[in-house]
Amino acid sequence: METKKRRRVVLWIAVGAAAVVLALAATGVAMSLQRVPVGEPTRIYVPTDSSFEAVTDSLSAHHCLRNRTFFASLARLRRYPQHVKAGSYVVEPTMSTWQLLNKLYYGRQDAVRLVVGKQRTKGALAAFVASRLEMDDASLLALLNDTATAATLGCTVDDVMCLFIPNSYDVYWNTSAEGLLRRMKRESERFWTDRRLQQCASLGLSPHEVQVLASIVEEETNKDDEKPLVAAVYLNRLRKGMCLQADPTLRFAVGDFGLRRILNEHKQVESPYNTYLHRGLPPGPICLASPRSIDAVLQNYDCDYLYFCAREDFSGYHNFATTLAEHLRNAERYHHALNVRKIFR
Repeated sequence: METKKRRRVVLWIAVGAAAVVLALAATGVAMSLQRVPVGEPTRIYVPTDSSFEAVTDSLSAHHCLRNRTFFASLARLRRYPQHVKAGSYVVEPTMSTWQLLNKLYYGRQDAVRLVVGKQRTKGALAAFVASRLEMDDASLLALLNDTATAATLGCTVDDVMCLFIPNSYDVYWNTSAEGLLRRMKRESERFWTDRRLQQCASLGLSPHEVQVLASIVEEETNKDDEKPLVAAVYLNRLRKGMCLQADPTLRFAVGDFGLRRILNEHKQVESPYNTYLHRGLPPGPICLASPRSIDAVLQNYDCDYLYFCAREDFSGYHNFATTLAEHLRNAERYHHALNVRKIFR
């Protein structure tokens, strides 16, 4: 009789324990299916070699977890601490805790928008990219200055920046410097359509040479309607074997992009980018040329102008001339306007 009683007691204990386990399991399932407590898409970053604790800290700091202890338990059950993957992840308000954990576990990161604009130097470009992606600027700069790397990309260390055509690109935050350069190579090839390549051939220039010239146009004027005319002047000078005498190349050569007035001392600076001393195009771009400036060169606008000078009204437009005498008169008016405003450098 006592044996039967003991069996009933053991049975009830087992049933009670099972009920508790089921209740806990049901609670866990319910909690894992709860939506994360964010009111809008929230981006978190998981740097390379991050620990599980660092990821949890970041999620907590961004208010993505309802219960940190429960998430940690669920993550350990999923074995996520052994599978932390670097990247940038957007936590959506519609996601459950389980969906968030799965996203992190499988490394389903969300691309970030890299908006490439007019950068003038490799150092500035590398610093800009590093401020938006995980890579450090030194690693990217080292590759931009590496002859072998440039050669594998169809470039030289002088014109490797031509790979970066100003535009918006969706890239993964933890993309490596090597990966980014390969991506930019593909984007550059996509930009240079058959039509653009045919226009290059008609000019007798390579795509990179067009970009070098376009970079000068980019620095000469921000007036899109004037860019084809500015480009035409330089194309005419190239055809005649004249020095380009482009003031922006002197600013690049001396490293002072704020110069308002080009003096004779600047024209004597020894540099391959000094187009007052050296004929032809400089060895590389002096900034990242926009597609509008590139297409302005490719347009091959037909005119006889060989000179241009900034207008004395400081409107941003230029006066164009076919003869040196006419150009000197235009330049005299502009220099007088600089003197009146006491702009001497």
